[in-house]
Amino acid sequence: MTAKGNKVPFEEALDMTGYSRYNFGMFILCASIIVGMTFEIFSVSYLVPASACELNTSSTQQGLVACVPLIGIITTSHIWGYLADTRGRRKILIISMTISYLAGTAAAFSPNWITLSFLKLLSSASVSGSMALSMTLLSECTPSARRSTLVLLTTSAYLCSSGIMAVLAIPILPLKFAYYIPYLNIHFNSWRVLDLMFAVPCALSAIGCYFANESPKFLVSVGRDEEALKVLKTMYVMNTGNSADRYKVDALELDEDQSNSLNKGFWRSIAAQVVPILKPPLLKRTLLMGSLFVISYITMNAFFVWQPFIVNAFMSSVVGGERHLTICQMIRLSANSTSELETQDCSMNAQAMTLVFAISMVLGVGNIGTSFLVNCTGRKALYIGIQFVAGAAALLINSSPYWILSAIMFMTFMSAVLSLGFLSSYSVDFFPTYVKAMAVCLTLMVGRGSAVIGINVLKRLLDENCEAAFYIYGSIAFCGGLVGFLLPSDAKIREQQKKMKT
Repeated sequence: MTAKGNKVPFEEALDMTGYSRYNFGMFILCASIIVGMTFEIFSVSYLVPASACELNTSSTQQGLVACVPLIGIITTSHIWGYLADTRGRRKILIISMTISYLAGTAAAFSPNWITLSFLKLLSSASVSGSMALSMTLLSECTPSARRSTLVLLTTSAYLCSSGIMAVLAIPILPLKFAYYIPYLNIHFNSWRVLDLMFAVPCALSAIGCYFANESPKFLVSVGRDEEALKVLKTMYVMNTGNSADRYKVDALELDEDQSNSLNKGFWRSIAAQVVPILKPPLLKRTLLMGSLFVISYITMNAFFVWQPFIVNAFMSSVVGGERHLTICQMIRLSANSTSELETQDCSMNAQAMTLVFAISMVLGVGNIGTSFLVNCTGRKALYIGIQFVAGAAALLINSSPYWILSAIMFMTFMSAVLSLGFLSSYSVDFFPTYVKAMAVCLTLMVGRGSAVIGINVLKRLLDENCEAAFYIYGSIAFCGGLVGFLLPSDAKIREQQKKMKT
């Protein structure tokens, strides 16, 4: 593709910046944002049971606190998407990560469960769009040939984060110190320290975003071409080591429709971001991505939330010598044993947390492998394959009376979470820049909304009809593979992008 007059198409100008230190630095920044988001959203998995003794929370109250992050995510993620599309990715990320850090830190000094719930609602609402925004920012700074691989690698940060949380919890939560703070009438103890540590990545991410550059593609889309050129020259210098004068681009053109919402009224501005993705030709893409995110979140998010519960039951049975049972028989055996002991225990099982860490690390490494394998097989084939294999493992797990085989099949089923990376990379390719952040946040919001149903239904099934849980959720995962046939191939996407440039 050659320059048109004195203008160079944006994608060609981005490719000319190279691929090296700037891209790696941006990946580290985006990974830290995702870690901060994960820490804040899933912190309740550790803080709720650990704080139960001090805050005297009932089972119902603990359940309310645990579901607060999902409420925050569902209600605000599309708002962050709108703001990012109209005000900039970097600026909004700074604001959201800063608010989340302040709210997360304040939660460590909560005198009761209501205050804890409110502050966790605020912190989760603040980071609800950060994963989508960070992946959008990363994709818009990465040459097209490397874009899918780098976006897929961010899923490893998400997967490893839950394991890192378990590692932090293992030595901190058992600590017995308690310092009384009269003004707040609280005892500053181990779970409060853990909460402070969970908030740190948000602060580091906010600082990193402050020193980072805005997305050059966003700058072009809102008519700030000179600033975009300055960012591209900075990228070129960092990646190649050459002087900015050797970057032979004088002007840019964006090879897609543009819509500047900054000069419109508030409601017209919102409509300008939402309406295009809810009508042809983008409606089909919105429905497809929304459906696939629902399938992924309703299964994987539910099982990740209850993973410590399942793993703890599994390990208790294995350690107790009951190794020739199906995984559901192990869960029932653990539940019956626990019901006989009605003592209040706010500690957390170190063996279960260690195994949660191991599972997270294995999945994280597996995601790195698929990130490089995707260049050979393509995203569509790999997504379909993962969904089919994971679904089949869940459908067969009830027939295994061997604990090792059950563990392997459970791990295989959990590997369906790797599909989130493929869906995210498709999202950033599917939508034009001026609605991209909104579209990614909106489709993620739909998926996360379904997770509320998935989490509650799964827990009831595990208690009352465990076998049905794996049959139902395995079938949903398998259906995800079937729906995946509707996704376009990478070759077709590249062909469509070339047509837009000509």
